[in-house]
Amino acid sequence: MAASSSGIVAGLTAAALATVGYLAHQAAQTLPAGLGRAAHAGAAPAAGTSKAPQVRKDPTALPGDSGKGARVVYSLRGDRVWLVAGDEAVSRTFKVDPSAVDPAPGRYSVTSRSNAVTGSDGVPVEHVVRFASVDGVVIGFSAAVDGSTAPALDPKVRTGGIRESRADGDAMWTFATIGRTVVVVR
Repeated sequence: MAASSSGIVAGLTAAALATVGYLAHQAAQTLPAGLGRAAHAGAAPAAGTSKAPQVRKDPTALPGDSGKGARVVYSLRGDRVWLVAGDEAVSRTFKVDPSAVDPAPGRYSVTSRSNAVTGSDGVPVEHVVRFASVDGVVIGFSAAVDGSTAPALDPKVRTGGIRESRADGDAMWTFATIGRTVVVVR
């Protein structure tokens, strides 16, 4: 009896595997184009797509939508600044720590500068370059005298200081004189 029980189990298992295989084949035949394994393995790419691997964009590359001429470019998403000369050469790029209040993307001009003041977060700062105002909050670049870069962001306090290192602050101070264009991009 043991031999016949194992034969029945083996037969049922084989039938179950055959049924699952058949159903899987049917399901694969009814998939919409572009879905499933066949679309990725061995199939030709869809029209307008490239077989080349995707290349990550260089985060230090100057954004294409940043205007022309001598300007400061500030990327909100990248938390990065570029100092761009009139010949479109980037003289310096660096990371910054954003303020609690962001300016809207657009074109601005440097409106005022201060060599040394106390920031809206209470930290002594130098080389303040202001270029925008949002609902009464003045937005500008600055460097903390103590060398710290990240402003202490209190969610209850609306601050506009975009912090940079002291070395980057020196470069900004030299480059971003009154009237210099500042372009803010996403």
